Amino acid sequence: EGRTVTVAIDAMSFRSPVYVGDVVSVYVDLIRIGTTSITVHVEAWVMRREESDLVHVTEGNFTYVAVDDNNRPRPVKGVAKA
Repeated sequence: EGRTVTVAIDAMSFRSPVYVGDVVSVYVDLIRIGTTSITVHVEAWVMRREESDLVHVTEGNFTYVAVDDNNRPRPVKGVAKA
């Protein structure tokens, strides 16, 4: 419920390129909910044209901080603490 800003991207790895025409699927797992921040693990997979196997193209851990109208950190609301 509100705006967030990206404050960190940790352990980002690019395994394979994404090409025009690839179908991209992105999956996110919750790692941590803090007082003002949320950390998630993001994976991207593609299906190439005329292929049926999925290819793991990138992954990383992203940390977002909830901010108020003055761009100051605010408590995370609207999600249950893990």
